[in-house]
Amino acid sequence: MSIASAFAQTFAGRIALTALAATMAVAPVAAASANPTGTWQTTSGDSRYTVSYCGDGTQLCAKLIWLRADARTAENLAYLNEYVVIGADAAAANKWKGEVNYAGDTFSGSLTLTGADSMKLSGCKGIFCTTMKFSRV
Repeated sequence: MSIASAFAQTFAGRIALTALAATMAVAPVAAASANPTGTWQTTSGDSRYTVSYCGDGTQLCAKLIWLRADARTAENLAYLNEYVVIGADAAAANKWKGEVNYAGDTFSGSLTLTGADSMKLSGCKGIFCTTMKFSRV
């Protein structure tokens, strides 16, 4: 199954995903946060993303940068080197909220650092929600 199909099925059919374009209106939080920037890989190991500061320098963006060989389908390759999250705003220490645009759908989500080298993305579309875990590469 392709990453895009799995993503769309997870959110739309089963209970939502990743990855990560427009922002939600959440005021930046002054609390100190760990550094979320860098390269992150899904726990399945099929995709990697670069997370960087963007916008006013406090927002987060994420770009799909790598696909494992068996995930390099024509459908997935269309998202390679594309931003899936643009401008997620700080919501609390080590947490950012925004929207993910993927496969033609928009999902509300939050990105939370759960350790120096671990992160989770929780997302919802309507009542369907899920969480994905990432590790720093």
